[in-house]
Formats: sequence, C-alpha cells, structure tokens
Amino acid sequence: MRNLNSVSLSAIRVIEAIARTGSLVRAAEELGATPGALSQRLSKAEASLGQPLFVRLSTGLRPTESCARIVPRLTLALTELSASLTELKRSESTTLTVTVAPIFASRWLIWRIGRFNQKYPTISLRLLPTADVIDLDHSDVDVGIRFGRDSAAMDGAFKLIDQRVFPVCSPELSRSIQKPQDLFQFPIIRENDQLSGWEVWLAALGLGHPEMKAGPTYADGSLCLDAAMLGQGIFMAWQTLASDALERGQVVAPFPNRVLSGASYWFITNRWSVQKPAVRQFREWLGEEMACSLRYWETC
Repeated sequence: MRNLNSVSLSAIRVIEAIARTGSLVRAAEELGATPGALSQRLSKAEASLGQPLFVRLSTGLRPTESCARIVPRLTLALTELSASLTELKRSESTTLTVTVAPIFASRWLIWRIGRFNQKYPTISLRLLPTADVIDLDHSDVDVGIRFGRDSAAMDGAFKLIDQRVFPVCSPELSRSIQKPQDLFQFPIIRENDQLSGWEVWLAALGLGHPEMKAGPTYADGSLCLDAAMLGQGIFMAWQTLASDALERGQVVAPFPNRVLSGASYWFITNRWSVQKPAVRQFREWLGEEMACSLRYWETC
C-alpha cells in the first residue's frame, strides 16, 4: 500500500468525481470546493503520478484511457470507505437522514413524525425536503421516499402505496354536485397548467373528455389544495396530499371513486443503509401509517 503515499485521499476524490461527473464545476459542487482548488489538486496528482489523467476539451474534461480503466474501482473503493466511516459513527442515538418531496413532507409526513418519535425515542429523524433526486450512494442520505412509475423504481426499492386520484372541492361547492357531470359547472384548478389525473379518473367512470372550465393555476399541488379549500374550484387530488384535509372537513370528495394513477410511492435505500436497524424500523412504521391512512381513504 505504499503507492497510497504518493497521492492524497483528497486528490483521489477529485479524480473520481471529475471522471464520474465529466465536469470540474459539477465535481466542485459535489465536493464542496471551488473549481480552482480542484484544478490545483488534479495538477499535483498528475505531477506525482507522472502522467496526465484527463484530456482538456472545450466541453469539459475527458479521462485518459488509463484513467478511465481505474475509475470504476476508485468509485467502488471510495463508496466502501464512506460506508465504513458511516458505520463507525453509528451509536445508540441514531440519526436517520431522509430525503422527501416538499409537498409529501409538509402535507402528510410532518403531521405523523411525533408518533414515530414516541415509538422510537433513540432515533433522530433529519428530513431533507427537496424535489431533486439525490444519489444515495454518494451522499450521507440514508433513505429516499420517491414518487414515480414502476419503471422508475430502483433495485431493492420497496413500494409503499400506489397513488390514487380523486376530485375534491370545498364543502360549499359539494352541495351543488350530485353526479360526476356536475363537476364541470365549476372552474378546474390546474397544477402548472396541467390536468394531471383527470384523464384516468374520467376514463374509469366512462365519461370521456368533457369540456372543462378554466380555473386558477398554481405552481404545486399544495397550493392547488388550498385553492380548493377556499372554494376556487375543483382539484384532482391524491391520498397523501388531501387525506388530512378530508378528515378535518376542509375539503370534500364528492364521489367515492379512487382511481389508480399508474404511479407509486417508493422507499429507497442504498446498499449500506438498508442494513441499519433504524432504516428497517422507519420503513415498518411508515408502512403502518400509510395502511392506517389508506383505511380512511377507502371509506371517506
């Protein structure tokens, strides 16, 4: 292992990150450094090794043939090293880092975290609400709760629930709705100018494509649900977004039909965090909470 003395660990991380991302800028963002600092480390490493590791192009850096051959092994070695250090940090008071979509965190998960804390007081949950898909194998994130179709699921992913959609509105508007066709007397609230969920819901009821009144448009589903609460129109909602508002009577689902959208919620881990007892306990608790909510969704 004397060869390791010729190049620092930080330089090895720089080589691997640049080769994997193909960009000095992206590698710098990932490693929390400036492109200039990474360029200097790379130059020193190349000098120590006595050979260039990258071809400088106008579009970025391309690994040389010899560098490209060793990059997969560097990635595996650094990933294993990171996992080993994470394992060393584990203690009785476990911190579990979870990345979730902001709307899932604010409308459903945050309202139930207290019950998890009561059940597992030694586990500290750290939520990262973001719409970005974080690479779990190259971060300190233990769990990702993601939304997508079956084809988007990663190896080892655990399906939590299939998403079902259904229209909701304010209690006042619901008094004027007796049959599905009555929905279209009112403005249809859109998320980013889209009518997501309407096609599959209408098809399940055999209604085709009726004319829909233009309604307000908002940037995300959470705002659309707020608009429905305020009586601004009809919104096509889903379980984790609208379940609590339904239970509190803030919105009403005029019809019992809950139609599969074709997408699902997935519990994702990397190959190291899946072995953590805290990850298993969080997944089991999440499944219990969703099953409890699902029983309400099916009867409300």
